[in-house]
Amino acid sequence: MVLEIRLSNFFSINEEVVLDLRAGNIKNEKSKALTDNIFNFNDIEVLKTVALYGANASGKSNIIKTIRFCNAMVYESHKHNENSIFNFQKFKFNNNSSKPSTYFIRFVIDKIEYKYSFSLNRTEILTESLYYYPNGRKAKIFERNEKAGKTKKEKYSFGASIMRRPFDVAESTSNKTLFISRASQMDRELPKLIFNFFHSTFILQHSNYGISNFEPLIKENKKQLLKALQLADSDIVDFKYKVIKEKGKKIRANLDTEEFFFEDSILESMKIQTYHKYSPKVAFDLLTEESGGTKKLFFMMLTILDVVRNNKILLIDEIEDSLHPKIVEYIIDIFHASKESQLIFSTHNTNLLDLNRFRKDQIWFVNKKENGVSDLYSLYDYSDFRETMNLEKAYLQGRFDSIPIVDDSREKLHSIINE
Repeated sequence: MVLEIRLSNFFSINEEVVLDLRAGNIKNEKSKALTDNIFNFNDIEVLKTVALYGANASGKSNIIKTIRFCNAMVYESHKHNENSIFNFQKFKFNNNSSKPSTYFIRFVIDKIEYKYSFSLNRTEILTESLYYYPNGRKAKIFERNEKAGKTKKEKYSFGASIMRRPFDVAESTSNKTLFISRASQMDRELPKLIFNFFHSTFILQHSNYGISNFEPLIKENKKQLLKALQLADSDIVDFKYKVIKEKGKKIRANLDTEEFFFEDSILESMKIQTYHKYSPKVAFDLLTEESGGTKKLFFMMLTILDVVRNNKILLIDEIEDSLHPKIVEYIIDIFHASKESQLIFSTHNTNLLDLNRFRKDQIWFVNKKENGVSDLYSLYDYSDFRETMNLEKAYLQGRFDSIPIVDDSREKLHSIINE
């Protein structure tokens, strides 16, 4: 589970923004009726779902893009070489080029809480740290500061011995690589646990699987997937799939000689055929004959089943894309019916702005200020907004700022058409 995420100096994010998935102290009747929206960890109430609202270009996608980038750094940075430039941009205004970008996440694995953070610029890791709370007490696993000296012993410090030969890992960790990523690669147990959390538990998008992952997911969840599709008013009553392996050619490059060549390879693809209740013997090719919404729902629901059945976290940008609003509600309800899974998503669907569906602390707004900075804040921060008020109407009227300011006067519209 995730308890808290903090970001600064990424894309349109300047000063630190905080996405807090710990529930607020809300005791009104509507919130009491939404007990399925939260779960408990060590006397902390944790939110199962969080919705991000905001105008186009407000920074919603930048928040999700930043989380994806930082999480991926954990399980990919050991691949970086000396020429690597990290795939993000700092906040461009206010001359922020010399200021580091920072990431902090508070999360739980096997009932133990961890706090992990790092800072970086576009070419090197600057700091990194990991703490955990065995038996409820804070303990250091490691700290790293690349500016603290020239030797690894000056740059790194380690807590009680829970990792074998940590300085061996430090010696082979370049300033392009996160220590936790390199330590996992070098078969250290605790770093492998952290690595697997970011790689396999915090799912960064609903289609984040390759063929090798999809096949076992389909095998494990076919019955549940068909039921989930039918509950979403799909008329698909069955499907069949097979992995196709064909001989083919892959292009390779020799970077030393700048030569390109082809080599024999086995290429894999997956064929999925769907069958409908109107004519259950007629096969449809999922990828070429079904609608965009059906295809998205099929693969999205396959991921969601894995997430909710295994208490994972899913991150989705613009959840309503190609999906009917009722299907979006259905997906959210699945998460609320789960035990401890979590969904973080952005949306423009104002029908969801209903305090009979969400608690105040589950609704978050992203607003771009006049200086180009994306700000992040929760409806929970508006203590004067009562649960009896119409939330959707208030949002569309600009009560929370995070909507586009559109001048659609007749005069302005004519000026576009006629000039």
